[in-house]
Amino acid sequence: MSKRNEGGGLVFSTNRSYFSDLLKETLGAVETLAPEDQKLVVRRDAVRRKGKVVTLIEGFEGKDSDLQELGKRLKQALGTGGSAKEGEIIIQGDLVDQVGSLLIEWDYRKTKIRR
Repeated sequence: MSKRNEGGGLVFSTNRSYFSDLLKETLGAVETLAPEDQKLVVRRDAVRRKGKVVTLIEGFEGKDSDLQELGKRLKQALGTGGSAKEGEIIIQGDLVDQVGSLLIEWDYRKTKIRR
């Protein structure tokens, strides 16, 4: 991926989210997609977590406040801890099936569950 710097020349970038970040900056505040239009991916992860298993929900498109609200709703429904930041929600524990079924129940129909 390449980008232009202030001087007009091309600069190489390894940041995968650069173009989406640039688009957000260019267009201003991004509106949150409706639940039925969100393409979420739910998967299990233990990498860089000292062997502890978490459930990741990735692909949320919208405002950070809406991401925080969805994370809070999931944590309350599951009775577990977690966090929501940088476009992903982290739920403590291996709860892929439960999270997937809750998201589908809450009209996130395009949710993909990866085990």
